[in-house]
Amino acid sequence: MEDRDKKIAAAALLIVAGGVIGSGLALLFAPQSGCRTRKDILRYSKKVGNRADEVVDDLAANVSNLVEAIGEKTDDLLEKGRDVAGNTRKDLIRLIEEGASKLEKLRTLLRRM
Repeated sequence: MEDRDKKIAAAALLIVAGGVIGSGLALLFAPQSGCRTRKDILRYSKKVGNRADEVVDDLAANVSNLVEAIGEKTDDLLEKGRDVAGNTRKDLIRLIEEGASKLEKLRTLLRRM
């Protein structure tokens, strides 16, 4: 058990040492100072934020236009539907009246026979 604990401690120590060495090498070979890097990150994040705002505004405008267009098309379709329903209703009433007239004529014919 002691051997296992020592191996775990040694592995943890190697990981920490690797992290420290890696950080040191990164600082030694960094192309610019930390201050400059922070400024670059800040500038880039502002650019990304502004671009995201533009995209959101464009998307909101497009969605708004789409909703408006759908509303207009829906109104047009409803109006056309009302017209078709009204015309169909008139045609149906006309056909029923013609059918009733023909039935009356047939009744008259049958009575004469």
